[in-house]
Amino acid sequence: MALDGRGQLCKWILILFNILFALVGFAMLALGLWLRFSGVTKSIFEMENDSQSAFVIAVIMLILLGTMMLVVVSFGDYGVCCKSRCSLQVFSALLAVMAGAEIGAGVIAYMRRNAVASGLAEFYNRLYVAYIDGSDASDITLRFFHTMFECCGLLGTTVFDLAKDTCPKQDGFLAKFTIPACPPVILEAFEERAPLVLGTFVGTAALLLLALLCSVTLTNKIRLSNQSSQHILHPCIPGLFTPYTYSQHNLVSISYPDPDQDPVVFTPLTEANIPLVLT
Repeated sequence: MALDGRGQLCKWILILFNILFALVGFAMLALGLWLRFSGVTKSIFEMENDSQSAFVIAVIMLILLGTMMLVVVSFGDYGVCCKSRCSLQVFSALLAVMAGAEIGAGVIAYMRRNAVASGLAEFYNRLYVAYIDGSDASDITLRFFHTMFECCGLLGTTVFDLAKDTCPKQDGFLAKFTIPACPPVILEAFEERAPLVLGTFVGTAALLLLALLCSVTLTNKIRLSNQSSQHILHPCIPGLFTPYTYSQHNLVSISYPDPDQDPVVFTPLTEANIPLVLT
């Protein structure tokens, strides 16, 4: 039996969700693999330096998160397309775990925003020192920080700073002196954008919960549809499942010919033997 309107709506919501989730997961996995095996950043993983540990952990988490998202999408797509209740149940369980993790991570990041900002600023200072000491592996990471926060080094200038080659290009002579230093910008950015970060985590969790609700609803609709299809009778054949009571009047005696008796041969009629009816 086909799904009703609510089941069809949940089915299409899950299809759109899985497409979006698959694109995000594939992008995260591709970015993580590129950062891990690219010739530019591969040397970072070969160094034993505390300043590189946060970057290494972030890349590994990016790869794991992208892989997990693709696994979740696989269960969701198979469950929706094949109407598999088992796959949808696994999909629902994974969505519940991810939604709880998103909410927990958002709350922790918001409550400990000062500690997170301080740790990131300290990581930047160590990365800056490693670059000054001649570590070429820190070049790409410093460029990422400078581009994302629109800052430059510890001095805040693209003229005298020792890491000026990794700073974003500034148009005009005065603009090279007005660019801010990175540590205070990082601290201020986390303080001002903490509600935005929390909203991002909560919004993602809400999207996961919506997909979870649709998955549970679709699972129930599939179960009801399977139960209904097992009790369908064929209305086009009347009396097919109607019990018939036999009585003595219904019994017909059937006599079989004697095997020793000669067979009866019927001669076919010819046109001469067919009587004509005169009107």
